[in-house]
Amino acid sequence: MLKGKTIVLGVTGGIAAFKAAALCSKLKQAGASVHVIMTEGATKFVTPLTFQSLSRSLVFTDTFDEQDPSQISHIDLADRADLFIVAPATANIIAKMAHGLADDMLSTTLLATMAPVMVAPAMNVHMYDHPATRANMQTLRERGIRFVEPGVGQLACGYVGKGRLAEPEEIMIGIHSFFHEKQLLKGKKVLVTAGGTIERIDPVRYISNDSSGKMGYAIAGEAYRAGAEVTLVSAQTNLPVPDGVKFVKVNSAQDMMDAVLARFDTLDVVFKSAAVSDYRPVEQLDHKMKKKEDEWVIRLVKTPDILQTLGERKTTQFVVGFAAETNNLDAYAQDKLKRKNCDLLVANDVSQEGAGFGVDTNIAKVFDANGVVEELPLQSKQDMARRLLQIVALRLESKPSSEEN
Repeated sequence: MLKGKTIVLGVTGGIAAFKAAALCSKLKQAGASVHVIMTEGATKFVTPLTFQSLSRSLVFTDTFDEQDPSQISHIDLADRADLFIVAPATANIIAKMAHGLADDMLSTTLLATMAPVMVAPAMNVHMYDHPATRANMQTLRERGIRFVEPGVGQLACGYVGKGRLAEPEEIMIGIHSFFHEKQLLKGKKVLVTAGGTIERIDPVRYISNDSSGKMGYAIAGEAYRAGAEVTLVSAQTNLPVPDGVKFVKVNSAQDMMDAVLARFDTLDVVFKSAAVSDYRPVEQLDHKMKKKEDEWVIRLVKTPDILQTLGERKTTQFVVGFAAETNNLDAYAQDKLKRKNCDLLVANDVSQEGAGFGVDTNIAKVFDANGVVEELPLQSKQDMARRLLQIVALRLESKPSSEEN
């Protein structure tokens, strides 16, 4: 799988730099072309000559030490990479990446690359758990950067805890998984709905919900990285649009219905993760309602049921619904899947810590017509999105073609 791939390996200044030498060797043995960039700190632990011998390529340590006058090294490496790996990744380089700093060869090349990036952190347990480090890692996850989680154990500083660099074999598994996942949805057309729709009462007031859109945006970004052509139909959120994704902004449930149905016939997969308002005001005032009476009665009517409509109209499309519940999760989820004619339904209990609205993690169960397919424990929404895509890809592989039906 790695034969002919160009891997840029960034090595930063931690005691775990010696493991990066073993990783470099494994990448080379797997057929990859490996180019190593070392920070000044990394050279205090392992010499550039070690990596040069293992990679059979020049090792880069200084942005201004140009070896070939016909090219600018950090731009050339950034452009050539099929995958950029930082291992070990210190808290310092993670902070630089999150904030776009570029003050050495590694950070400058990282800022210039359009290649996928994988990060394997290694640091003291308290540094790893510091709010700044956690926030920086979450920022990078939201940009699509993948993490190989550090191990738990005895650290070089003497502490015992999470922060030990993953073993080279574990990082290699992550690399192979990445290249496999790039092909999961290649050539497929995927539409994702996200965010909370709004139903206007008057020009300054509306009915909505607490959805942040984070799960849907994570699915859209990961689906694009899995090779799909992705359209994101989004209601109200404060999130940046994932790279490579076609973006359609909507407001109301009707707006979202129109946007989805206009594209539905050409789609392979739909993730209907938006939190759609169930009711809208019968009357929408064209002026601000002034406060006069002690009570204000607003009559509501049902909004269109997007998921049910898709379930009724689907032919070859694979439809994934979502359900946010606070009790009786299994019963409500299975009932919804049946009524809406979904292929899969992802349900979570939003009253659980780590699974509510606006957080960066989730806990969920995936259902099909036969019951629970898989229980997804507490994890980042990016990790959950990747797992959901794997489940869908397997279902698509086993689904009979239209000619066989």
